[in-house]
Amino acid sequence: MNSFPLRGSGVTLTLGQAADLIGASALAESADRVIRGIGPLDEAESDRIAILTKSAYMERVEGTRAGALLTHPRFASELQEPHPPLLVVEEPYLALAILLEHFHPELESDPGIHPTAVLGKGVRLGSDVRIGPYAVVEAEVVIGDGASLGAHVVVGAGAQIGSGALLHPHAVVYPGTILGDEVILHAGVCVGMEGFGYVFADGEHRKIPQVGRAVIGDRVEIGANAVVDRGSIGNTSIEEGAKLDNLVHIGHNVTVGSRSLLAAQTGIAGSAFLGKGVMTGGQVGIAGHLRVGDGAQLGAQAGVIGDVEPGEVVMGFPARPRMEFLRTAAAQGRVPDLTRRLRALERRMNELTGLTDEIS
Repeated sequence: MNSFPLRGSGVTLTLGQAADLIGASALAESADRVIRGIGPLDEAESDRIAILTKSAYMERVEGTRAGALLTHPRFASELQEPHPPLLVVEEPYLALAILLEHFHPELESDPGIHPTAVLGKGVRLGSDVRIGPYAVVEAEVVIGDGASLGAHVVVGAGAQIGSGALLHPHAVVYPGTILGDEVILHAGVCVGMEGFGYVFADGEHRKIPQVGRAVIGDRVEIGANAVVDRGSIGNTSIEEGAKLDNLVHIGHNVTVGSRSLLAAQTGIAGSAFLGKGVMTGGQVGIAGHLRVGDGAQLGAQAGVIGDVEPGEVVMGFPARPRMEFLRTAAAQGRVPDLTRRLRALERRMNELTGLTDEIS
Protein backbone atom coordinates (compact mmCIF):
# COMPACT_ATOMS: atom_id res chain seq x y z
CA MET A 1 0.00 0.00 0.00
CA ASN A 2 1.31 3.44 -0.93
CA SER A 3 0.53 6.09 1.67
CA PHE A 4 0.75 8.96 -0.81
CA PRO A 5 0.04 9.30 -4.56
CA LEU A 6 2.52 8.44 -7.27
CA ARG A 7 2.57 9.86 -10.79
CA GLY A 8 2.40 7.73 -13.87
CA SER A 9 3.75 8.19 -17.39
CA GLY A 10 3.24 6.76 -20.86
CA VAL A 11 0.26 8.98 -21.77
CA THR A 12 0.44 10.41 -25.29
CA LEU A 13 -1.21 13.23 -27.23
CA THR A 14 -1.02 14.48 -30.76
CA LEU A 15 0.33 17.98 -31.11
CA GLY A 16 -3.11 19.12 -32.17
CA GLN A 17 -4.66 17.61 -29.04
CA ALA A 18 -2.01 19.28 -26.89
CA ALA A 19 -2.82 22.60 -28.52
CA ASP A 20 -6.53 22.14 -27.83
CA LEU A 21 -5.82 21.19 -24.22
CA ILE A 22 -3.99 24.45 -23.47
CA GLY A 23 -5.83 26.75 -25.87
CA ALA A 24 -2.94 27.19 -28.31
CA SER A 25 -2.71 26.82 -32.08
CA ALA A 26 -0.41 24.32 -33.74
CA LEU A 27 0.81 24.24 -37.32
CA ALA A 28 -1.61 22.24 -39.45
CA GLU A 29 1.09 20.05 -40.99
CA SER A 30 2.31 18.99 -37.53
CA ALA A 31 -1.03 18.43 -35.80
CA ASP A 32 -0.79 14.62 -36.04
CA ARG A 33 2.70 14.41 -34.52
CA VAL A 34 2.65 12.14 -31.44
CA ILE A 35 3.86 13.81 -28.25
CA ARG A 36 4.89 11.73 -25.23
CA GLY A 37 5.93 14.38 -22.74
CA ILE A 38 7.91 17.52 -21.90
CA GLY A 39 11.68 17.93 -22.07
CA PRO A 40 14.42 20.59 -21.76
CA LEU A 41 15.43 22.48 -24.90
CA ASP A 42 18.84 20.80 -24.95
CA GLU A 43 17.54 17.26 -24.45
CA ALA A 44 14.03 17.03 -25.91
CA GLU A 45 13.54 14.67 -28.84
CA SER A 46 10.92 14.89 -31.58
CA ASP A 47 8.22 13.33 -29.36
CA ARG A 48 8.65 15.98 -26.62
CA ILE A 49 7.56 19.57 -26.15
CA ALA A 50 10.18 22.03 -24.87
CA ILE A 51 9.36 25.30 -23.11
CA LEU A 52 10.88 28.65 -24.08
CA THR A 53 10.21 31.47 -21.60
CA LYS A 54 13.54 33.31 -21.26
CA SER A 55 15.53 35.39 -23.75
CA ALA A 56 18.74 33.73 -22.56
CA TYR A 57 17.56 30.43 -24.07
CA MET A 58 16.75 31.82 -27.53
CA GLU A 59 20.14 30.80 -28.91
CA ARG A 60 19.48 27.17 -27.94
CA VAL A 61 16.47 26.90 -30.22
CA GLU A 62 18.64 26.40 -33.30
CA GLY A 63 20.05 23.13 -31.97
CA THR A 64 16.94 21.68 -30.35
CA ARG A 65 15.35 18.48 -31.64
CA ALA A 66 12.09 19.10 -29.77
CA GLY A 67 8.86 18.28 -31.56
CA ALA A 68 7.34 21.64 -30.56
CA LEU A 69 8.04 24.73 -28.49
CA LEU A 70 5.68 26.03 -25.82
CA THR A 71 6.23 29.78 -25.61
CA HIS A 72 4.84 33.30 -25.15
CA PRO A 73 3.80 35.51 -28.11
CA ARG A 74 6.77 37.82 -27.45
CA PHE A 75 9.30 35.04 -27.94
CA ALA A 76 7.38 33.58 -30.86
CA SER A 77 7.72 36.87 -32.75
CA GLU A 78 11.48 36.94 -32.20
CA LEU A 79 12.26 33.42 -33.42
CA GLN A 80 14.04 32.97 -36.71
CA GLU A 81 13.18 30.16 -39.11
CA PRO A 82 13.67 27.27 -39.06
CA HIS A 83 12.27 26.30 -35.70
CA PRO A 84 9.95 23.58 -34.34
CA PRO A 85 6.18 24.09 -34.43
CA LEU A 86 5.01 26.58 -31.83
CA LEU A 87 2.37 26.33 -29.13
CA VAL A 88 1.83 30.00 -28.31
CA VAL A 89 -0.05 30.96 -25.14
CA GLU A 90 -0.19 33.98 -22.84
CA GLU A 91 0.61 31.90 -19.75
CA PRO A 92 3.25 29.28 -20.68
CA TYR A 93 3.77 28.05 -17.12
CA LEU A 94 0.06 27.46 -16.61
CA ALA A 95 0.01 25.56 -19.90
CA LEU A 96 3.06 23.59 -18.74
CA ALA A 97 1.26 22.60 -15.54
CA ILE A 98 -1.77 21.42 -17.54
CA LEU A 99 0.37 19.35 -19.88
CA LEU A 100 2.43 17.81 -17.07
CA GLU A 101 -0.74 16.83 -15.23
CA HIS A 102 -1.92 15.10 -18.40
CA PHE A 103 1.35 13.31 -19.21
CA HIS A 104 1.97 12.32 -15.57
CA PRO A 105 -1.41 11.74 -13.91
CA GLU A 106 -1.61 10.80 -10.25
CA LEU A 107 -2.00 7.06 -9.69
CA GLU A 108 -4.58 6.10 -7.10
CA SER A 109 -3.41 3.84 -4.30
CA ASP A 110 -5.67 1.72 -2.18
CA PRO A 111 -6.71 3.21 1.17
CA GLY A 112 -5.80 1.37 4.32
CA ILE A 113 -3.69 1.33 7.46
CA HIS A 114 -0.30 -0.38 7.39
CA PRO A 115 0.01 -3.10 10.05
CA THR A 116 3.02 -1.37 11.63
CA ALA A 117 1.18 1.93 12.13
CA VAL A 118 0.25 2.87 15.72
CA LEU A 119 -3.10 4.51 16.47
CA GLY A 120 -3.90 5.93 19.89
CA LYS A 121 -7.13 5.85 21.84
CA GLY A 122 -10.06 7.76 20.37
CA VAL A 123 -8.58 8.37 16.92
CA ARG A 124 -11.29 9.16 14.36
CA LEU A 125 -10.62 8.32 10.72
CA GLY A 126 -12.61 9.50 7.72
CA SER A 127 -13.22 7.36 4.66
CA ASP A 128 -10.43 6.31 2.27
CA VAL A 129 -7.63 7.28 4.67
CA ARG A 130 -4.10 5.99 4.00
CA ILE A 131 -1.61 5.54 6.85
CA GLY A 132 1.84 4.25 5.98
CA PRO A 133 4.45 2.09 7.71
CA TYR A 134 5.48 3.01 11.25
CA ALA A 135 3.32 6.13 11.36
CA VAL A 136 2.18 7.18 14.84
CA VAL A 137 -1.22 8.80 15.40
CA GLU A 138 -1.74 9.76 19.02
CA ALA A 139 -4.94 9.91 21.05
CA GLU A 140 -8.01 11.88 19.96
CA VAL A 141 -6.62 12.81 16.53
CA VAL A 142 -9.19 13.48 13.81
CA ILE A 143 -8.22 12.65 10.21
CA GLY A 144 -10.47 13.71 7.33
CA ASP A 145 -11.63 11.79 4.29
CA GLY A 146 -8.97 10.81 1.78
CA ALA A 147 -6.01 12.01 3.86
CA SER A 148 -2.65 10.26 3.38
CA LEU A 149 0.07 9.86 6.00
CA GLY A 150 3.45 8.62 4.78
CA ALA A 151 5.91 6.36 6.52
CA HIS A 152 7.10 7.48 9.97
CA VAL A 153 4.71 10.43 10.14
CA VAL A 154 3.86 11.48 13.70
CA VAL A 155 0.61 13.25 14.55
CA GLY A 156 0.35 14.49 18.14
CA ALA A 157 -2.61 14.12 20.44
CA GLY A 158 -5.70 16.14 19.64
CA ALA A 159 -4.46 17.33 16.24
CA GLN A 160 -6.85 17.67 13.32
CA ILE A 161 -5.94 16.69 9.75
CA GLY A 162 -8.26 17.91 7.00
CA SER A 163 -9.74 16.01 4.10
CA GLY A 164 -7.35 15.20 1.29
CA ALA A 165 -4.29 16.26 3.30
CA LEU A 166 -1.00 14.72 2.23
CA LEU A 167 1.78 14.24 4.79
CA HIS A 168 5.01 12.93 3.31
CA PRO A 169 7.39 10.66 5.26
CA HIS A 170 8.78 11.93 8.57
CA ALA A 171 6.48 14.95 8.78
CA VAL A 172 5.65 15.79 12.41
CA VAL A 173 2.43 17.46 13.52
CA TYR A 174 2.59 18.49 17.17
CA PRO A 175 -0.35 18.11 19.58
CA GLY A 176 -3.31 20.40 19.06
CA THR A 177 -2.27 21.52 15.57
CA ILE A 178 -4.97 22.06 12.95
CA LEU A 179 -4.37 21.30 9.27
CA GLY A 180 -7.02 22.31 6.75
CA ASP A 181 -8.22 20.44 3.69
CA GLU A 182 -5.71 19.46 0.98
CA VAL A 183 -2.72 20.63 3.00
CA ILE A 184 0.62 19.19 1.83
CA LEU A 185 3.51 18.71 4.25
CA HIS A 186 6.73 17.52 2.65
CA ALA A 187 9.35 15.31 4.29
CA GLY A 188 10.73 16.52 7.59
CA VAL A 189 8.23 19.33 8.14
CA CYS A 190 7.49 20.19 11.77
CA VAL A 191 4.26 22.06 12.49
CA GLY A 192 3.21 23.20 15.95
CA MET A 193 6.51 22.85 17.81
CA GLU A 194 7.19 25.20 20.71
CA GLY A 195 8.25 28.71 19.78
CA PHE A 196 11.50 30.35 20.88
CA GLY A 197 10.42 32.02 24.11
CA TYR A 198 12.63 32.54 27.19
CA VAL A 199 13.04 35.01 30.05
CA PHE A 200 16.40 35.55 31.77
CA ALA A 201 16.03 35.04 35.51
CA ASP A 202 18.32 33.90 38.32
CA GLY A 203 21.26 33.67 35.95
CA GLU A 204 19.63 31.41 33.40
CA HIS A 205 17.17 31.37 30.51
CA ARG A 206 13.81 30.18 31.77
CA LYS A 207 11.38 28.74 29.23
CA ILE A 208 8.09 30.53 28.70
CA PRO A 209 5.44 27.86 28.04
CA GLN A 210 4.07 28.02 24.52
CA VAL A 211 0.38 27.18 24.87
CA GLY A 212 -1.13 28.43 21.60
CA ARG A 213 -1.65 26.42 18.43
CA ALA A 214 -0.52 26.32 14.81
CA VAL A 215 -3.45 26.62 12.39
CA ILE A 216 -2.78 25.78 8.75
CA GLY A 217 -5.44 26.78 6.21
CA ASP A 218 -6.82 24.87 3.25
CA ARG A 219 -4.51 24.12 0.30
CA VAL A 220 -1.36 25.29 2.06
CA GLU A 221 1.82 23.53 0.94
CA ILE A 222 4.92 23.47 3.14
CA GLY A 223 8.30 22.37 1.75
CA ALA A 224 10.77 19.89 3.18
CA ASN A 225 12.32 20.59 6.59
CA ALA A 226 10.33 23.77 7.12
CA VAL A 227 9.13 24.66 10.62
CA VAL A 228 6.00 26.43 11.84
CA ASP A 229 6.03 27.23 15.57
CA ARG A 230 2.88 27.13 17.66
CA GLY A 231 1.63 30.36 19.19
CA SER A 232 2.92 31.40 22.58
CA ILE A 233 -0.58 32.33 23.79
CA GLY A 234 -2.69 32.84 20.67
CA ASN A 235 -2.24 31.05 17.35
CA THR A 236 0.30 30.97 14.56
CA SER A 237 -1.70 31.12 11.34
CA ILE A 238 -0.84 30.19 7.75
CA GLU A 239 -3.88 31.19 5.72
CA GLU A 240 -5.42 29.31 2.80
CA GLY A 241 -3.46 28.84 -0.38
CA ALA A 242 -0.09 30.00 0.98
CA LYS A 243 2.98 28.13 -0.25
CA LEU A 244 6.16 27.76 1.83
CA ASP A 245 9.39 26.53 0.26
CA ASN A 246 11.95 24.19 1.85
CA LEU A 247 13.69 25.36 5.03
CA VAL A 248 11.30 28.20 5.82
CA HIS A 249 10.91 29.09 9.51
CA ILE A 250 7.74 30.70 10.84
CA GLY A 251 8.04 31.97 14.41
CA HIS A 252 5.37 31.93 17.09
CA ASN A 253 2.22 34.04 16.62
CA VAL A 254 3.11 34.92 13.03
CA THR A 255 0.32 35.36 10.49
CA VAL A 256 1.04 34.55 6.84
CA GLY A 257 -1.74 35.82 4.59
CA SER A 258 -3.57 33.79 2.00
CA ARG A 259 -1.83 32.97 -1.30
CA SER A 260 1.54 34.21 -0.06
CA LEU A 261 4.70 32.65 -1.52
CA LEU A 262 7.77 32.30 0.73
CA ALA A 263 10.98 31.08 -0.92
CA ALA A 264 13.61 28.86 0.70
CA GLN A 265 15.28 29.93 3.97
CA THR A 266 12.86 32.75 4.63
CA GLY A 267 12.76 33.37 8.37
CA ILE A 268 9.97 35.28 10.10
CA ALA A 269 10.34 36.29 13.73
CA GLY A 270 7.54 36.11 16.27
CA SER A 271 4.33 38.11 15.97
CA ALA A 272 5.10 39.46 12.48
CA PHE A 273 2.09 39.89 10.22
CA LEU A 274 2.18 39.24 6.47
CA GLY A 275 -0.81 40.26 4.41
CA LYS A 276 -2.35 38.49 1.44
CA GLY A 277 -0.24 37.61 -1.59
CA VAL A 278 3.12 38.56 -0.08
CA MET A 279 6.16 37.19 -1.94
CA THR A 280 9.62 36.68 -0.44
CA GLY A 281 12.83 35.67 -2.17
CA GLY A 282 15.37 33.26 -0.74
CA GLN A 283 16.95 34.02 2.64
CA VAL A 284 14.64 36.91 3.46
CA GLY A 285 14.57 37.78 7.16
CA ILE A 286 11.66 39.62 8.79
CA ALA A 287 12.01 41.00 12.31
CA GLY A 288 9.34 40.39 14.90
CA HIS A 289 6.16 42.43 15.41
CA LEU A 290 6.35 44.02 11.93
CA ARG A 291 3.61 44.34 9.33
CA VAL A 292 4.11 43.52 5.66
CA GLY A 293 1.19 44.73 3.56
CA ASP A 294 -0.85 42.86 0.97
CA GLY A 295 1.01 42.11 -2.25
CA ALA A 296 4.40 43.32 -1.01
CA GLN A 297 7.48 41.75 -2.63
CA LEU A 298 10.69 41.21 -0.65
CA GLY A 299 13.79 40.55 -2.77
CA ALA A 300 16.25 37.75 -1.99
CA GLN A 301 18.26 38.28 1.21
CA ALA A 302 16.24 41.35 2.16
CA GLY A 303 16.52 42.17 5.84
CA VAL A 304 13.21 43.68 6.90
CA ILE A 305 13.49 45.77 10.08
CA GLY A 306 10.52 48.08 9.50
CA ASP A 307 6.97 47.83 8.23
CA VAL A 308 6.48 47.37 4.48
CA GLU A 309 3.56 49.08 2.77
CA PRO A 310 1.04 47.13 0.63
CA GLY A 311 2.37 46.49 -2.88
CA GLU A 312 5.84 47.83 -2.08
CA VAL A 313 8.92 46.11 -3.56
CA VAL A 314 11.97 46.17 -1.27
CA MET A 315 15.50 44.79 -1.42
CA GLY A 316 18.74 44.76 0.56
CA PHE A 317 19.67 45.33 4.19
CA PRO A 318 18.12 47.21 5.71
CA ALA A 319 15.31 46.55 3.24
CA ARG A 320 14.42 49.65 1.24
CA PRO A 321 12.51 50.43 -1.96
CA ARG A 322 13.84 48.59 -4.99
CA MET A 323 14.97 51.60 -7.02
CA GLU A 324 16.70 53.15 -4.01
CA PHE A 325 18.52 49.88 -3.41
CA LEU A 326 19.59 49.63 -7.07
CA ARG A 327 20.87 53.21 -7.12
CA THR A 328 22.85 52.57 -3.96
CA ALA A 329 24.29 49.35 -5.39
CA ALA A 330 25.31 51.17 -8.57
CA ALA A 331 26.98 53.92 -6.52
CA GLN A 332 28.91 51.32 -4.51
CA GLY A 333 30.35 50.00 -7.77
CA ARG A 334 31.88 53.43 -8.41
CA VAL A 335 33.63 53.66 -5.03
CA PRO A 336 37.08 52.35 -6.20
CA ASP A 337 37.18 54.87 -9.06
CA LEU A 338 36.00 57.71 -6.82
CA THR A 339 38.65 56.75 -4.26
CA ARG A 340 41.40 56.92 -6.88
CA ARG A 341 40.18 60.30 -8.08
CA LEU A 342 40.02 61.66 -4.52
CA ARG A 343 43.60 60.56 -3.81
CA ALA A 344 44.77 62.18 -7.03
CA LEU A 345 43.06 65.44 -6.02
CA GLU A 346 44.67 65.28 -2.56
CA ARG A 347 48.12 64.81 -4.09
CA ARG A 348 47.55 67.71 -6.46
CA MET A 349 46.34 69.96 -3.64
CA ASN A 350 49.41 69.07 -1.59
CA GLU A 351 51.60 69.96 -4.52
CA LEU A 352 49.87 73.30 -5.01
CA THR A 353 49.92 74.04 -1.31
CA GLY A 354 53.62 73.34 -1.12
CA LEU A 355 54.31 75.61 -4.11
CA THR A 356 52.27 78.44 -2.59
CA ASP A 357 54.17 78.17 0.70
CA GLU A 358 57.51 78.48 -1.11
CA ILE A 359 56.36 81.59 -2.99
CA SER A 360 55.15 83.28 0.15
